[in-house]
Parts: sequence; structure tokens; C-alpha cells
Amino acid sequence: MNSVLTVNNISKSFKDYSSEWKRILSWFGLGFKPTEEHHILKHINFSIAPGEAVGIVGQNGAGKSTLLKIISGTLKPSQGSIHIDGRISAILELGMGFHPDLTGRQNVYHSAGLMGFTYEQIDAVIDEIKAFTEIGDYFDQPVRTYSSGMQLRVAFGVVTAYRPEILIIDEALSVGDAYFQHKSLNRVREFQKQGTTLLLVSHDRGAIQAICDRAILLEKGSLLMDGNPQEVMDFYNALIAEKENSKITQTTNENGKVETISGTGEATVEKIALYNTKGESVEYVGVGDQVKLQIEVKVLQDIDSLVLGYGIKNRLGQVMYGTNTWHTDQAIAYPTAGSIYKFTISFPVNLGVGNYSIQTALVDRDTHLTSNYEWRDLAFVFDVVNIDKKQFDGSLWIEPNIEVVQI
Repeated sequence: MNSVLTVNNISKSFKDYSSEWKRILSWFGLGFKPTEEHHILKHINFSIAPGEAVGIVGQNGAGKSTLLKIISGTLKPSQGSIHIDGRISAILELGMGFHPDLTGRQNVYHSAGLMGFTYEQIDAVIDEIKAFTEIGDYFDQPVRTYSSGMQLRVAFGVVTAYRPEILIIDEALSVGDAYFQHKSLNRVREFQKQGTTLLLVSHDRGAIQAICDRAILLEKGSLLMDGNPQEVMDFYNALIAEKENSKITQTTNENGKVETISGTGEATVEKIALYNTKGESVEYVGVGDQVKLQIEVKVLQDIDSLVLGYGIKNRLGQVMYGTNTWHTDQAIAYPTAGSIYKFTISFPVNLGVGNYSIQTALVDRDTHLTSNYEWRDLAFVFDVVNIDKKQFDGSLWIEPNIEVVQI
């Protein structure tokens, strides 16, 4: 497979010395050993094909930003090598090193010049950059007067003025307002269609699963998982909630999809099924049909509280709807070991045509971050088909009443 980016055995560590002169002398091989060494990245290997979109996820301190700085050339690795075929554009930090006393226009010329563009090339696109930022007269005001969102607009405008072979974005889009986020993502998607490779760091599950073909999970400087975005994000979610004695397992179900189960095991989902109005177990339902989701839960150890949460996710793993019995004031107090509870959830399937899954969570209150007895992704899979509704597009069925009058 041809690759536009190859990361080969990359490691990065930072060394502490008892004094600065010992650090300097160590550069010349005089044998001074560091008092401490912090390993930020450990033997990272992966490659990316042309036009592929890859998300990098991980908890704070996992090494994501360090890895992107090494790939973009602003930081040298302690070990390993990077092979790049094409031009990289990157937004690694808000402001991209903008000088606060220079105007937005002046900073564009400066930053684009550092990226290798000539004055004439920048001249050719400066008006387009200004128009894209939509900050008006502020474009010719000092950057110190800008909000963080305005800085992002100018930075993104510079980086995407010319389509790069590789585009790297490190959490920057989370700073912008909702309108500019949509506008920026549309430009990213246009670049993708034209063959640009995307490397995106984000904590936004929706963005990773909607944009990326692959996801890479970093944990404590090591590459923990590389694969399907939904499977990686499910595992990442379980990792965040991992507590003492917690376990995470992934198994391939009969539909070929990877089911992620995590938790400490005080309670478990024994049975889950979807029923139509005739009481028949179904895996195919019509748009707008009334259904009942039944979930049987067995308590394995005495606990203080039991809350059932559930979510309906689309094929990309994005939650269409979710709630739990804490929010509905139906938490079960002090359930004992061996007791079984059946939850019946009735709702209309106001969803668009497609494949959906149910995720379940057995917790003690409104979140799985306190006590996560069991979190189960892809607990049940079903399809929605359009049998008798008018043709429509989208993820939700919201049939309108349209009036047309001539005036």
C-alpha cells in the first residue's frame, strides 16, 4: 500500500539534569546522566494512505500533541523516523505563533511565508483568506485585539489557503463558534474529496466518527489501538471509565461488529430484545413504528443504587437519543445479589432509514464516571426501513405539514 505518511518506531523523552551546564555538556557525550527521564512516546508505528482521514484520540498526557509536533517537524524525536510524501499544513496551537502587535493581514504574510509561500503567491489569495475569515475590518487590526475565535479563523484561513497533501488539526476547531466549525469542516471535506490526507486530534467522538476512516488510540505514550473509528471510540470510552477491578473486553458478534463491554461487574445485562406492537421480537422496524425495548438486568452483588442508561446510535456510532433511569427518577435503591429487573422502554422509531444499535450502561447515578458496573456497546443491532412514509433524507423522521399559497 502506498503511504503519504509513515511513522517508524517514534519515541520521545525529555531528560532532567541536576544543572543546566550538565545538560549542555551531555550534548557533547561527556557522560553526565539525567536525574530523571520522562518517556512521552514509546515506539509508535503506523502509516497513512493518500486521501485517508485518521483521528488520534487519547486522554490528556497520552502524547497526541507531541506526536503531531514531531510529524509536522516542529519537534525532533528521540528515536525513529518520519517519512512524508507531500506538503503538510498544520494548526497545532491557537494563533500559530501570530505576533500580537501585527495585524491579521501582516500575520498572514508572515505565517504563509514560513510555510514556504512567496509574497506573490500570498498576494494571489489574501483577499480570499480575508473573505473566508469573515472578521471584516479586524483583519487590519492588531491580533492582540482578537478573540480566540477570531485568531482561529485567521489561522485556519492561512493553513487552508492552498490545498495541502496532508492537513493536521489539533483540537483547534473546538475553539470556534458553531457556524465557523461547520464552515471549516465543509472545507476539510472538500479537501478530502480532492485527495488531501487528514490527521485530526479531537475529543469530539462525533467529529472523529463522522470524518475519519480510521482512529488511533494513544495511552501513556503507547499506541494502544488502531482501527475502525467506532470500535476505537467505544474502547476509549470504556478506558475513561475504567476503575479499580474494572475489565474491558471486545468480542465480534454474529453481525461481524465488535461489541465493547467494560465495568466492575456488580450487575450485567442478561437479555435485550426489541418488540413490535404484536409482541414479536424484531430486528427490522418501519419508520415511525411504535416499539418496546426490553432489557433484563441481573444484580450479581449487593449495591447501593442501580441505574439503567441506554442510547440509540447510528451506523457511525453517533448517539441519536439517550437517557437513563436517574433522569426519569426511577433509580433502584439497594438492590441485592441475585435480583433480576426487567426494564420496558416504549418509544416511536422516529429515525431515518439505516442501521442502528443500542448501547446500555449499568451505573449508580447519572454518569458512568462514578461507578460503572457494566457498559455495553452494540448490545443490540436493528435496521429501520421505510415502508409507508413519504420519501425523506436524514437521520430523523419529522414529517411536516407544508402549506403553499399564492400571494
